[in-house]
Amino acid sequence: MSVPPFHTLLSRAERAGLYHMPFAADLALEEAAESLEYPLHRVNLAQVADKEAFLDAVGKALDFPDWYGHNWDALADCLTDLSWMAADGYVIVLEHSDTFSKAAPADFAMALSVFQDAADTWREDGIPFWTLVGTSGDGIDWLQDME
Repeated sequence: MSVPPFHTLLSRAERAGLYHMPFAADLALEEAAESLEYPLHRVNLAQVADKEAFLDAVGKALDFPDWYGHNWDALADCLTDLSWMAADGYVIVLEHSDTFSKAAPADFAMALSVFQDAADTWREDGIPFWTLVGTSGDGIDWLQDME
């Protein structure tokens, strides 16, 4: 049995953070997350054009608790807690992010900052927290590529 190429990378908390979703690597990443028993959550942002819709989409996709307040602080609190789905690592895919990034660039940047801060917090406990941002074109050139 061969190990998916991302298996080793996903398990490394020190490398986890915010990255471009690798082109044509969807299945390999899903298999790697599954083999590590990391929940992989997909947040479909195709119809998201503002902060409120983004916060709602994330809350639904990650099954946030009832106390989730639909604001940046509540998002940060939920992303750094995740006690309702305790795991040894996490993979979140923000799919089809182009609409949101173009319609509300400041809110999009804030959202990614919250996800990066969550990865930094989890890293302190040695837990990998990956956020992969899917774009259809050149997308967001300042995001890192997974290697």
